[in-house]
Amino acid sequence: MIDRYSRPEMANIWTEENKYRAWLEVEILADEAWAELGEIPKEDVALIREKADFDIDRILEIEQETRHDVVAFTRAVSETLGEERKWVHYGLTSTDVVDTAYGYLYKQANDIIRRDLENFTNIIADKAKEHKFTIMMGRTHGVHAEPTTFGLKLATWYSEMKRNIERFEHAAAGVEAGKISGAVGNFANIPPFVEKYVCDKLGIRAQEISTQVLPRDLHAEYFAVLASIATSIERMATEIRGLQKSEQREVEEFFAKGQKGSSAMPHKRNPIGSENMTGLARVIRGHMVTAYENVALWHERDISHSSAERIIAPDTTILIDYMLNRFGNIVKNLTVFPENMIRNMNSTFGLIFSQRAMLALIEKGMTREQAYDLVQPKTAQSWDNQVDFKPLLEADPEVTSRLTQEEIDEIFNPTYYTKRVNEIFERIGLGD
Repeated sequence: MIDRYSRPEMANIWTEENKYRAWLEVEILADEAWAELGEIPKEDVALIREKADFDIDRILEIEQETRHDVVAFTRAVSETLGEERKWVHYGLTSTDVVDTAYGYLYKQANDIIRRDLENFTNIIADKAKEHKFTIMMGRTHGVHAEPTTFGLKLATWYSEMKRNIERFEHAAAGVEAGKISGAVGNFANIPPFVEKYVCDKLGIRAQEISTQVLPRDLHAEYFAVLASIATSIERMATEIRGLQKSEQREVEEFFAKGQKGSSAMPHKRNPIGSENMTGLARVIRGHMVTAYENVALWHERDISHSSAERIIAPDTTILIDYMLNRFGNIVKNLTVFPENMIRNMNSTFGLIFSQRAMLALIEKGMTREQAYDLVQPKTAQSWDNQVDFKPLLEADPEVTSRLTQEEIDEIFNPTYYTKRVNEIFERIGLGD
């Protein structure tokens, strides 16, 4: 991933140095397991643990000849050892090392993502509580519907992220796995004890059954969950973009002193952070498709998945880390304009209270059809002539014969729509 969208801690996990360190640890742990079984002299394993090392340039040099990165790696490591070198890669196939190391790297990445998810979700929770009763316009199909609160809008984000966390934990457990089961997964040349020993030491699980590789449906699920997280962020970012439009200006991304919005138009303040999230979500969803394409391998394994995973594993985890942190800061520092929310809510002449008017008439004895047919023409008259809806009700004897002035006034009280807010917050775990 390019530096622009990389945070150092996550990016460092996917360096060549860290990858080869993970490979080496798998190799050494496998030898330790063999030694526990009495198959390898413990003194040789101690020497391997002490002396085994590698030089990346040397690995790449050997790979020019071998055309095989794991063979190049094991030979480069062997060059740093004495007679004990014969135990390097003993009983293993390449993917025993590569897939198990991948599981270890995914675990490292997931620890960061897990922390990111918690921090991001807490930011949303705090902002939701802050604006719990900030009344604004609810919109469906882009059209004014009924009042809601900005806090409720954010509460839906919070609930969605809680679901994402649940999905992530399940999917993360899937890829935090190793396999050391040999060339076709039948443990012909290596006992299951070695697999369990290595995986336990790495803090990952031993996959219960494998071929030459870990089953890639695990990875497909994992990348699908990361895509879901990215898509959730995109949904939230799209909301901010919509609410920041000049004619609405209900929220606005923080705009720093000295920041520029356009090379041509000095007045511009664009929601560039949210737009950035939208673009990166598209990339991650593309990687999800690649992960699904990697599931259908030939027989006990082919290598078609390998080249793709070298790209999607680092890039997707790095991007998710970046998105959660950047968008978290956007939400945390979001400028909210409650006065603009009220102004926009009042811009449609009170038509947003049409359902309350209809229900009030039903409660006074009208059928639903009668009440609907009475109210709808008045909403059309209000909208077409750009006049207030309330006086049209007050001028109709069919209405005033059933509703008092106090009852009509109450129809147009926007706080009516906040009466269940506390209950909803409690339902999703955001109660006081």
